[in-house]
Amino acid sequence: MNMYQLLEKNVERNPETVFLVRENVNFRDFVGLVKARATTLRDAGVKAGDVVGVLSHNLPQFPITMFAIWYLGGTVLLLDTNLASAEYDNMAKITECKFVCAEKSFFFDTKNFKFFDIETKDENTDKSLKPYPLKDTDIATLSFTSGSTGTPKVVPLTHFNLVSCSDNLEYLNQWLKPGEMFYAFLPLYHVFGFAVGFLAPLHFGMGILLQSTINPNAIMADFAQYKPQVIPAVPKLWEIFRKKIIEGVKAKKKWWLVSFIMNNQKMLRMMGLGKLVNKVLNQIRSVFGGRARLLVAGGAATKPEVEKFYTQLGMAFVQGYGMTETVGPICCSRPLKKRVAYAFGAPMGDTEIQIRNKDESGIGMLWVRGNQIFGGYANNVEANKESFDKEGWFCTGDLVWQDKNGELHFAGRKKQVIVLDSGKNVYPDELEGLFIEIEGVKSVAVFEHEINGKTVAYGVFSVEPDMTMEKLAAAVANANKKVAAYKWVTHFAMTTDDLPVTSTQKIKHHVVRQWLIDGKYTDRHE
Repeated sequence: MNMYQLLEKNVERNPETVFLVRENVNFRDFVGLVKARATTLRDAGVKAGDVVGVLSHNLPQFPITMFAIWYLGGTVLLLDTNLASAEYDNMAKITECKFVCAEKSFFFDTKNFKFFDIETKDENTDKSLKPYPLKDTDIATLSFTSGSTGTPKVVPLTHFNLVSCSDNLEYLNQWLKPGEMFYAFLPLYHVFGFAVGFLAPLHFGMGILLQSTINPNAIMADFAQYKPQVIPAVPKLWEIFRKKIIEGVKAKKKWWLVSFIMNNQKMLRMMGLGKLVNKVLNQIRSVFGGRARLLVAGGAATKPEVEKFYTQLGMAFVQGYGMTETVGPICCSRPLKKRVAYAFGAPMGDTEIQIRNKDESGIGMLWVRGNQIFGGYANNVEANKESFDKEGWFCTGDLVWQDKNGELHFAGRKKQVIVLDSGKNVYPDELEGLFIEIEGVKSVAVFEHEINGKTVAYGVFSVEPDMTMEKLAAAVANANKKVAAYKWVTHFAMTTDDLPVTSTQKIKHHVVRQWLIDGKYTDRHE
């Protein structure tokens, strides 16, 4: 089926179930909004086969407009809200997009396409307008994965890919229930937000509470008012929430009691003190509204102590792994059994994996195959030759290893692996995982750099204002002792500025390295 048919299926099963929670719009009425928007877009000139851009934060008009484009037989170009106008122009040229539905704040003068105010009120519905008979092999969305300059990688995802992802999410059925609520503040233009904040609710007949900001105060207010059952977020935000909770409890001089109860709750329950345990944990869980049962992390690895914190509070915490090319999550962790730290899980649904060319540590390249894997980059023969083998396996470019539970662990991106002069490989993620544990370190980037003609693993640390170079040097030296000597980071820089990140809070290593070369980071240990 295509995406509009997937929506119709939900209407048949759950017509009265609220889909847009904040707006109190059920699935049946949502379809009415889609048809009205389709009428407006048709009258504006959109027709079957057109590529139509969507440039918006998480407004209700975002999903309404997407479905309207599909209703008319078009393809949705998902546009990142953090780019420059020249990039949007270039993306439109590459994809032959002549029409972009955007918030007015994004409008700019351009000859390449026409803007449409996504918040336009749709005045009427043409009841004679019928959904275009899209095939499941038709392209549903286009996304850029490597910028818009040079030879970009444009990912076309078919309706078959998207619906297959929806089907594979059935893996989460023990936590996701029809009629319950997903909190959707991750950007829908990004594959993580698209999959968990859009496809998952569609599959399970759940509501989505859209939030267009990542302001913690606005998010906390939503938790208190709406009490969502499922909350997805990037690891950085889970760390921030955890830190705020602990700081709040410490301010009341009760952290010693809360931490004791969290760490010894099994024993306390056996002693008949279950009511005390529940009372304390419920007070903490009330930060998320009191009904949160499932927390989802993706986009990067989550620290073990962060995952442990939330599971001790009695909430399931799962981590997923995926890419734009895989429609988001193709692997998901299993929180109900003892896991090895930093695991992002095992394959979901029909996804197959292979780990090829393993080194002596068992680290190798991850290749995947399955129905939700895309068919190849648009108009990029060379990239497709490098990314696919003759049997249809796709090379993710990610280095992983597999533990005794069958779950995968991220070791780093192939292009970020540091190859020393000795020929040994150093994986930045391993070192960053060590250094982020240092008190006072907010974030860290480790990358390949040259010092006096020698290739080294170099670190740039973003730190709290009270951190000194002496304290940091001592802490880094101590952390280095946990790994082989050839992996040690002995050259690094320190800054109190935040490191540049993507929309999902991944550090932009190439930007950090360039800033280092340009002299931005002057407080150095070399």
